[in-house]
Amino acid sequence: MKHMDEEGDKEAENNMNSIELELKEKEEELDALEAINQALIVKERKTNDEVQEARKELINGLKDSRAFIHVKRMGELDEKPFHSAAERKFSHTEAAEKAIELCSLWEDNLRDPSWHPYRVIIDGENAKEIIDENDEKLKSLKDEYGDEVYQAVVKALDEMNEYNPSGRYPLPELWNLKAGRKASLREGVEHILKLWKVNKRKRATYT
Repeated sequence: MKHMDEEGDKEAENNMNSIELELKEKEEELDALEAINQALIVKERKTNDEVQEARKELINGLKDSRAFIHVKRMGELDEKPFHSAAERKFSHTEAAEKAIELCSLWEDNLRDPSWHPYRVIIDGENAKEIIDENDEKLKSLKDEYGDEVYQAVVKALDEMNEYNPSGRYPLPELWNLKAGRKASLREGVEHILKLWKVNKRKRATYT
């Protein structure tokens, strides 16, 4: 019986040692995975920072471009509808001045952080903001100057709300005019290379 007890104790001890060893290995695996995860997070942040820096350089390099890949100021008001509305509403001598005044007024409204003409709706499981069409300022603008002016203000509002909701001033963005969307980094680089090749050919022609 004593021999059997000793065998049982030894087996239990071996089992405990085996479990402890396995737990230690699992802990080491978890530590290694955590280290890899942290390294990936750091690398991703660094990559994101580098991408943002590259976008800034492209924006700076293409700020005077008039091509389909160019720099668009997000949240900037399109003045054309204001001039068209002023020409319909006022005399020829007054129209230009009235359009400038109206544009200036709405640029001030867009920059006003206390004015936030949005309402929140639930879309599936997500909450999102949409323009509040019952906002008094917007309703008054639409009634007095028409849908084109109203849409120009709404578009500028949406861009500003997406790109700079706290600062409330226009920000430059790399833009694909042809596709009507933000340009990818690759599109910007390809456009720069194309410009460089054209300029290189021109220099070769003149030399």
